[in-house]
Amino acid sequence: MKPAKAGEFVPPNAAACFYVGPVMHARMKPVQHRFSYGVFSILVDLAKLDEADRLSPFFAINRFNLLSLHERDHGPRDGTSLSAYATELFKTAGVDLTNGKILLLCYPRILGYVFNPLSVYFGYAANGELKGVLYEVRNTFGEMHTYVEPVEEGMLTSSGLRQERAKRFYVSPFNALTMTYFFRVRPPTQSIAVRILVKDEEGPVLAASFHGDMRPFTTQNLLWLCLTMPLLTLKIIIGIHVEAFWLWVKGMRLVPRPAPPPKIGLPGDK
Repeated sequence: MKPAKAGEFVPPNAAACFYVGPVMHARMKPVQHRFSYGVFSILVDLAKLDEADRLSPFFAINRFNLLSLHERDHGPRDGTSLSAYATELFKTAGVDLTNGKILLLCYPRILGYVFNPLSVYFGYAANGELKGVLYEVRNTFGEMHTYVEPVEEGMLTSSGLRQERAKRFYVSPFNALTMTYFFRVRPPTQSIAVRILVKDEEGPVLAASFHGDMRPFTTQNLLWLCLTMPLLTLKIIIGIHVEAFWLWVKGMRLVPRPAPPPKIGLPGDK
Protein backbone atom coordinates (compact mmCIF):
# COMPACT_ATOMS: atom_id res chain seq x y z
CA MET A 1 0.00 0.00 0.00
CA LYS A 2 1.20 3.49 -0.85
CA PRO A 3 2.20 5.82 2.00
CA ALA A 4 -0.20 8.66 2.64
CA LYS A 5 0.67 11.79 0.68
CA ALA A 6 1.36 15.07 2.44
CA GLY A 7 -1.96 16.80 3.04
CA GLU A 8 -4.01 13.70 2.19
CA PHE A 9 -5.74 13.59 5.59
CA VAL A 10 -6.23 17.25 6.49
CA PRO A 11 -8.56 17.46 9.53
CA PRO A 12 -11.31 20.05 9.95
CA ASN A 13 -10.06 23.38 11.27
CA ALA A 14 -13.27 24.21 13.12
CA ALA A 15 -13.55 24.20 16.91
CA ALA A 16 -16.12 21.40 16.53
CA CYS A 17 -18.09 19.55 13.89
CA PHE A 18 -20.49 16.62 13.62
CA TYR A 19 -19.97 13.23 12.00
CA VAL A 20 -23.14 11.35 11.09
CA GLY A 21 -23.41 7.74 9.98
CA PRO A 22 -23.91 4.09 10.96
CA VAL A 23 -22.37 2.08 13.75
CA MET A 24 -22.07 -1.64 13.00
CA HIS A 25 -21.20 -4.64 15.18
CA ALA A 26 -20.77 -8.14 13.75
CA ARG A 27 -19.81 -11.25 15.72
CA MET A 28 -18.37 -14.08 13.67
CA LYS A 29 -18.01 -16.83 16.29
CA PRO A 30 -18.87 -18.91 18.20
CA VAL A 31 -22.29 -17.62 17.12
CA GLN A 32 -23.09 -15.12 14.40
CA HIS A 33 -24.80 -11.88 15.32
CA ARG A 34 -24.97 -8.49 13.62
CA PHE A 35 -26.65 -5.13 14.19
CA SER A 36 -26.37 -1.59 12.87
CA TYR A 37 -27.94 1.77 13.69
CA GLY A 38 -27.44 5.47 12.95
CA VAL A 39 -25.55 7.77 15.31
CA PHE A 40 -23.83 11.13 15.38
CA SER A 41 -20.55 12.01 17.04
CA ILE A 42 -18.74 15.27 17.61
CA LEU A 43 -15.12 16.09 16.82
CA VAL A 44 -13.77 18.81 19.11
CA ASP A 45 -10.45 20.66 19.04
CA LEU A 46 -9.30 20.45 22.67
CA ALA A 47 -7.43 23.75 22.34
CA LYS A 48 -10.58 25.52 21.19
CA LEU A 49 -13.11 24.54 23.86
CA ASP A 50 -13.94 28.18 24.63
CA GLU A 51 -14.71 28.74 20.96
CA ALA A 52 -16.75 25.55 20.77
CA ASP A 53 -18.76 26.73 23.78
CA ARG A 54 -20.00 29.67 21.68
CA LEU A 55 -20.99 27.77 18.55
CA SER A 56 -24.65 27.36 19.51
CA PRO A 57 -26.94 28.44 22.35
CA PHE A 58 -27.93 24.75 22.62
CA PHE A 59 -24.38 23.46 23.15
CA ALA A 60 -22.11 23.91 26.15
CA ILE A 61 -18.71 22.87 27.46
CA ASN A 62 -18.61 21.60 31.05
CA ARG A 63 -22.16 22.68 31.84
CA PHE A 64 -25.70 21.45 31.21
CA ASN A 65 -27.41 22.05 27.88
CA LEU A 66 -29.38 20.19 25.24
CA LEU A 67 -26.01 19.02 23.89
CA SER A 68 -22.79 19.24 25.89
CA LEU A 69 -19.24 18.01 26.31
CA HIS A 70 -17.88 17.57 29.82
CA GLU A 71 -14.16 17.09 30.32
CA ARG A 72 -14.83 14.99 33.40
CA ASP A 73 -16.42 12.32 31.17
CA HIS A 74 -12.99 11.58 29.71
CA GLY A 75 -9.34 11.18 30.62
CA PRO A 76 -8.73 11.30 34.39
CA ARG A 77 -12.48 12.02 34.83
CA ASP A 78 -11.86 14.75 37.38
CA GLY A 79 -12.62 17.77 35.18
CA THR A 80 -9.01 18.75 34.55
CA SER A 81 -7.87 19.93 31.12
CA LEU A 82 -8.23 17.19 28.52
CA SER A 83 -5.79 19.01 26.28
CA ALA A 84 -3.06 18.89 28.94
CA TYR A 85 -3.91 15.28 29.83
CA ALA A 86 -3.76 14.03 26.24
CA THR A 87 -0.62 16.03 25.47
CA GLU A 88 1.13 14.41 28.44
CA LEU A 89 0.03 10.91 27.41
CA PHE A 90 1.38 11.42 23.92
CA LYS A 91 4.61 12.82 25.35
CA THR A 92 5.02 9.76 27.57
CA ALA A 93 4.87 7.62 24.41
CA GLY A 94 7.47 9.79 22.67
CA VAL A 95 5.01 11.78 20.57
CA ASP A 96 5.86 15.50 20.42
CA LEU A 97 2.86 17.68 19.58
CA THR A 98 4.49 21.06 20.16
CA ASN A 99 2.41 23.72 18.36
CA GLY A 100 0.16 20.96 17.05
CA LYS A 101 -3.38 20.05 18.05
CA ILE A 102 -5.48 17.28 19.51
CA LEU A 103 -8.97 16.43 18.23
CA LEU A 104 -11.39 14.32 20.28
CA LEU A 105 -14.04 12.16 18.60
CA CYS A 106 -16.82 11.14 21.00
CA TYR A 107 -20.52 11.13 21.68
CA PRO A 108 -21.82 14.29 23.38
CA ARG A 109 -24.11 14.40 26.34
CA ILE A 110 -27.78 14.83 25.41
CA LEU A 111 -29.74 16.45 28.22
CA GLY A 112 -26.92 15.53 30.57
CA TYR A 113 -26.46 11.82 29.74
CA VAL A 114 -23.82 10.02 27.70
CA PHE A 115 -22.06 6.68 27.44
CA ASN A 116 -18.95 6.47 25.25
CA PRO A 117 -17.83 2.89 24.52
CA LEU A 118 -14.92 4.38 22.56
CA SER A 119 -13.50 7.89 22.36
CA VAL A 120 -10.63 8.60 19.98
CA TYR A 121 -8.03 11.36 20.31
CA PHE A 122 -6.08 12.33 17.17
CA GLY A 123 -2.75 14.05 17.84
CA TYR A 124 -1.25 16.25 15.10
CA ALA A 125 2.19 17.85 14.81
CA ALA A 126 2.61 21.51 13.91
CA ASN A 127 2.89 20.60 10.20
CA GLY A 128 -0.49 18.83 10.30
CA GLU A 129 0.94 15.31 10.28
CA LEU A 130 -0.93 12.73 12.34
CA LYS A 131 1.54 11.58 15.00
CA GLY A 132 -0.49 9.56 17.48
CA VAL A 133 -3.89 8.20 18.49
CA LEU A 134 -5.43 7.49 21.90
CA TYR A 135 -8.15 4.84 22.01
CA GLU A 136 -10.14 5.46 25.21
CA VAL A 137 -12.31 2.39 25.91
CA ARG A 138 -15.06 2.03 28.51
CA ASN A 139 -17.07 -0.90 29.75
CA THR A 140 -20.46 -0.94 31.43
CA PHE A 141 -18.88 -1.54 34.84
CA GLY A 142 -17.61 2.04 35.10
CA GLU A 143 -14.03 1.13 34.16
CA MET A 144 -11.87 2.75 31.48
CA HIS A 145 -8.59 1.98 29.72
CA THR A 146 -6.66 4.04 27.18
CA TYR A 147 -4.41 2.52 24.52
CA VAL A 148 -1.68 4.99 23.51
CA GLU A 149 -0.58 4.46 19.91
CA PRO A 150 2.13 6.51 18.16
CA VAL A 151 1.83 6.61 14.37
CA GLU A 152 4.98 4.84 13.23
CA GLU A 153 6.42 4.82 9.74
CA GLY A 154 4.31 2.76 7.36
CA MET A 155 1.18 2.76 9.51
CA LEU A 156 -0.56 5.58 7.62
CA THR A 157 -1.18 4.88 3.95
CA SER A 158 -3.59 6.19 1.36
CA SER A 159 -6.05 3.57 2.67
CA GLY A 160 -5.88 4.96 6.20
CA LEU A 161 -4.20 4.12 9.49
CA ARG A 162 -3.45 0.52 10.52
CA GLN A 163 -2.51 -0.24 14.13
CA GLU A 164 -2.80 -3.22 16.45
CA ARG A 165 -2.57 -3.92 20.15
CA ALA A 166 -3.02 -6.89 22.47
CA LYS A 167 -6.36 -6.67 24.28
CA ARG A 168 -5.82 -5.83 27.97
CA PHE A 169 -9.20 -4.54 29.08
CA TYR A 170 -12.46 -6.40 29.76
CA VAL A 171 -15.22 -4.93 27.58
CA SER A 172 -17.67 -7.49 26.21
CA PRO A 173 -18.67 -10.02 28.91
CA PHE A 174 -18.43 -12.70 26.19
CA ASN A 175 -14.81 -12.03 25.19
CA ALA A 176 -11.68 -13.21 26.97
CA LEU A 177 -8.56 -11.05 27.16
CA THR A 178 -6.47 -13.40 25.03
CA MET A 179 -7.26 -11.47 21.85
CA THR A 180 -5.77 -8.74 19.66
CA TYR A 181 -7.29 -5.49 18.44
CA PHE A 182 -6.67 -4.46 14.83
CA PHE A 183 -7.50 -0.77 14.41
CA ARG A 184 -8.33 0.52 10.93
CA VAL A 185 -8.94 4.27 10.85
CA ARG A 186 -9.51 6.88 8.18
CA PRO A 187 -8.56 10.06 10.06
CA PRO A 188 -11.10 12.89 10.12
CA THR A 189 -11.53 14.92 6.94
CA GLN A 190 -14.88 15.39 5.21
CA SER A 191 -15.58 11.87 6.44
CA ILE A 192 -14.23 9.50 9.06
CA ALA A 193 -14.07 5.76 9.61
CA VAL A 194 -13.08 3.79 12.70
CA ARG A 195 -13.05 0.01 12.49
CA ILE A 196 -11.88 -2.47 15.13
CA LEU A 197 -11.39 -6.11 14.28
CA VAL A 198 -10.94 -8.44 17.26
CA LYS A 199 -9.07 -11.68 16.64
CA ASP A 200 -8.06 -14.69 18.71
CA GLU A 201 -5.48 -17.29 17.74
CA GLU A 202 -7.93 -18.91 15.32
CA GLY A 203 -9.06 -15.76 13.49
CA PRO A 204 -11.69 -12.99 13.57
CA VAL A 205 -14.14 -12.94 16.47
CA LEU A 206 -15.81 -9.54 16.32
CA ALA A 207 -15.83 -6.42 14.14
CA ALA A 208 -17.13 -2.98 15.09
CA SER A 209 -17.13 0.13 12.93
CA PHE A 210 -18.33 3.71 12.56
CA HIS A 211 -18.46 5.56 9.25
CA GLY A 212 -19.51 9.20 9.35
CA ASP A 213 -19.83 12.20 7.06
CA MET A 214 -18.89 15.62 8.38
CA ARG A 215 -21.51 18.30 8.98
CA PRO A 216 -20.80 21.83 10.21
CA PHE A 217 -21.53 22.55 13.86
CA THR A 218 -24.50 24.85 13.40
CA THR A 219 -27.59 25.28 15.53
CA GLN A 220 -29.70 24.04 12.64
CA ASN A 221 -27.71 20.81 12.34
CA LEU A 222 -27.63 20.37 16.13
CA LEU A 223 -31.39 20.66 16.46
CA TRP A 224 -32.03 18.43 13.47
CA LEU A 225 -29.76 15.68 14.83
CA CYS A 226 -31.34 15.88 18.28
CA LEU A 227 -34.80 15.77 16.69
CA THR A 228 -34.04 12.76 14.49
CA MET A 229 -31.97 10.91 17.13
CA PRO A 230 -33.40 12.21 20.42
CA LEU A 231 -32.53 9.12 22.46
CA LEU A 232 -29.08 8.57 20.95
CA THR A 233 -27.12 8.29 24.19
CA LEU A 234 -29.75 6.13 25.87
CA LYS A 235 -30.04 3.99 22.75
CA ILE A 236 -26.32 3.20 22.94
CA ILE A 237 -26.33 1.89 26.51
CA ILE A 238 -29.72 0.15 26.12
CA GLY A 239 -28.59 -1.38 22.84
CA ILE A 240 -25.47 -2.82 24.48
CA HIS A 241 -27.57 -4.69 27.03
CA VAL A 242 -30.25 -5.78 24.55
CA GLU A 243 -27.69 -7.20 22.14
CA ALA A 244 -25.91 -8.93 25.04
CA PHE A 245 -29.22 -10.57 25.95
CA TRP A 246 -29.66 -11.89 22.40
CA LEU A 247 -26.12 -13.27 22.42
CA TRP A 248 -26.92 -15.05 25.66
CA VAL A 249 -30.10 -16.46 24.10
CA LYS A 250 -28.01 -17.73 21.18
CA GLY A 251 -25.83 -19.68 23.57
CA MET A 252 -22.98 -17.35 24.49
CA ARG A 253 -21.89 -17.55 28.11
CA LEU A 254 -20.25 -14.93 30.29
CA VAL A 255 -16.49 -14.73 30.79
CA PRO A 256 -15.57 -13.84 34.41
CA ARG A 257 -14.43 -10.23 34.77
CA PRO A 258 -10.79 -9.96 35.89
CA ALA A 259 -9.28 -7.12 37.90
CA PRO A 260 -8.86 -4.09 35.63
CA PRO A 261 -5.41 -3.26 34.25
CA PRO A 262 -3.73 0.14 34.77
CA LYS A 263 -5.80 2.90 33.18
CA ILE A 264 -3.10 3.72 30.63
CA GLY A 265 -1.67 1.22 28.16
CA LEU A 266 1.61 2.44 26.63
CA PRO A 267 3.29 0.91 23.59
CA GLY A 268 5.04 -2.30 24.52
CA ASP A 269 2.76 -3.04 27.48
CA LYS A 270 1.60 -6.64 27.70
